[in-house]
Amino acid sequence: MTEPDQKSSKKRNRGIYLLPNLFTTGALFSGFYAIASAISGRYEIAAILIFVSLILDGLDGRVARMTNTQSEFGAEYDSMADMVSFGVAPAIVMYLWSLSSLGQAGLIGAFVHLAGGALRLARFNTQLATQDKRYFQGLPSPAAAAILAGLVWVSEKYEYGVDGWPWLVLIMTVATGLLMVSNFRYYSFKDINLRGKVPFVVVIGVMLGFAVTLSNPATVLFFFFFGYALSGPIMTMLLLRRKRQGRMN
Repeated sequence: MTEPDQKSSKKRNRGIYLLPNLFTTGALFSGFYAIASAISGRYEIAAILIFVSLILDGLDGRVARMTNTQSEFGAEYDSMADMVSFGVAPAIVMYLWSLSSLGQAGLIGAFVHLAGGALRLARFNTQLATQDKRYFQGLPSPAAAAILAGLVWVSEKYEYGVDGWPWLVLIMTVATGLLMVSNFRYYSFKDINLRGKVPFVVVIGVMLGFAVTLSNPATVLFFFFFGYALSGPIMTMLLLRRKRQGRMN
């Protein structure tokens, strides 16, 4: 006979953890709402909502680890939400905002970002157990989406008219898609211990970072993620150079 505690444990295993999946659901809804906003012509709102998805996506994993509520369901659900928020939503926003004026070329460009996001997530999931936790292989899809969303946000907020240069938008959209499936290594920030002690200067730096970001979030976030995208090729070349020097020595 099955013991009562074994029966109760089986029943508990059938459920899902609520707290981390609430954050994932929020990220998924923000991505969906970004698409709806772009269809309605509210491109600045759509861009901001992609950044909201990025924040919620960063919180769900940390909340799961802090509360010890990780699960296979949560990991799969997070991947599905990422595909919508950082693959589908940016591609549709960029197409409706600017790329549609290029006809088939714009459609292909938007699809390159979408396909790059899908392939990036598939590769990440299959290599999760073997990859170096300190680095990502290829540009993370949230960062790629943030570059495009930042471009839209800056252009719409300050009326720079970048949407009038559809070929530039096309190049950036295709570039983010290709960087996601590249072999460039990007620092993951996962080895940062948020529970550990840090010098007081670090706290001041974090406060100044928040102040600068809040003073002009569109511009600061765009250039931050644009710089992060450039860091991958630079870091990869430096690592390859060290390896070559090590072999020569």
